[in-house]
Amino acid sequence: MKKLKRRLKSGNICYHSVQNILPSTLQSRNLKINIYSNIILPVVLRGDETWFLKLKEKCRLSVFEKRVHRKIFWVKRNEVMEE
Repeated sequence: MKKLKRRLKSGNICYHSVQNILPSTLQSRNLKINIYSNIILPVVLRGDETWFLKLKEKCRLSVFEKRVHRKIFWVKRNEVMEE
């Protein structure tokens, strides 16, 4: 789905614009979650109420979301794999 690729690309641009804030220990987790919820996620999901996603596309959205959450909550990829 080309629309999903464009949405994820836009989401990545938003993510990279705030990338130095998300792993920072100087900012609270609530602020980081608000940034994700109010800035990044709406860009990715704009118009999603009319989407019919296949499993592969849902997985791509999930990967994007998990990547941002790992930055917010300081979870390293190895720690996720071990659980």
